[in-house]
Amino acid sequence: MSSFSFDSVYLVYLFVGLSIGLLVEGVYLLFFTRSSYRKNINRRLRVGADKADQQSVLIQLRRERGLTGTGEYRLPLINLNQLMVQSGLSIGWGKFIIVIAIAVIAIFGGALALHWPIGRALLAALAAAVILPFAVLKFLRARRIKNFGAQFADAIDIIVRSLRAGHPVPVAINTVSRELPDPVGTEFGIVSDEVTYGADLETAIRDLYYRVGSEDLPLFVTAVAIQNASGGNLGEILENLSSVIRDRYKMRRKVKALAAEGRASALILSSLPIGIFLAIQFVVPSFYGSVWHEDLTKIGLAAAGCWMGVGNLMMYKMVNFKI
Repeated sequence: MSSFSFDSVYLVYLFVGLSIGLLVEGVYLLFFTRSSYRKNINRRLRVGADKADQQSVLIQLRRERGLTGTGEYRLPLINLNQLMVQSGLSIGWGKFIIVIAIAVIAIFGGALALHWPIGRALLAALAAAVILPFAVLKFLRARRIKNFGAQFADAIDIIVRSLRAGHPVPVAINTVSRELPDPVGTEFGIVSDEVTYGADLETAIRDLYYRVGSEDLPLFVTAVAIQNASGGNLGEILENLSSVIRDRYKMRRKVKALAAEGRASALILSSLPIGIFLAIQFVVPSFYGSVWHEDLTKIGLAAAGCWMGVGNLMMYKMVNFKI
């Protein structure tokens, strides 16, 4: 039985590395953050700082998001292209495919390093090539929609104040694009640019919904469409809409707080067996050595993993629901 020992030299190396990292961050904050705050608010203003023509800014923002220069989907696979647009990823399709290819090659190399058969390693790499792009894009889309929802009520309040000051709707939307960070700032800036270069307001706002996918946006689209068709006090409508969105957001936060115990239980119950296994494997590597190669061991581990997944899915359904 091997004993566990820890060399204090590695702790010194760790603190030296952290000190160097903090030093680099301090130098960066001291010397490389002198650019205008307004340019750093959102992506659209940063791109516009280097271009004199606002139309070229609009075209670049569209192409970064996986669209054509005219705002159409670039790929024939509509669902995949829409997922790319709503994720907010701005590196383009080419760089994204390169990143995924590097990750797939790394998974294949890691499988070979673990002495997997080449057929199984190829199967793992193929599964990663299919699953990884959708998993990454869906994660980024969910995070972006969450950030958009947290800012959307503030954006509506800015529009309401601008309308009460006598400004038209496009000017109020442009005010949002200059005052709020991403993702709301750039998205409303694209709406403002599209209206400036010939698109009608309702179409531009519907395109905003297709680019973002937030469930709060259809209410905003409907309010603007009704106001354009039949008139009315848009400021009062949007003020009520802002109140509804804030109440829904507070309710989501309240539900999340009440469900925190369930999420913590799921995390602890899921991580405890894995943590104990890794600890035993690290301290006593030969503990599982006599049974690791048995087929029954692999079947038992697979069954336990599936059963744990079912339990986690049930707990996830219990603490996550739409409001």
